[in-house]
Amino acid sequence: SLPEIVGDAGEFFTPGDPALLARRIAEITASPERRAAMRAQGLARAAGFTWDHTARRVLEVYREAARA
Repeated sequence: SLPEIVGDAGEFFTPGDPALLARRIAEITASPERRAAMRAQGLARAAGFTWDHTARRVLEVYREAARA
């Protein structure tokens, strides 16, 4: 579910690869520009998750289920 939530606003890594995680963290912490870009992407992505959007989507799902 994380790719659907994060989209392109985050970094992914193989859970069983601590060296890769360490590299990703080092890359991000070494670049103020990258951190700023990721922050902006994250805030923009989070803005899409509103209660209004959630309520409308849940209502759609209930209507679809009622038709089935």
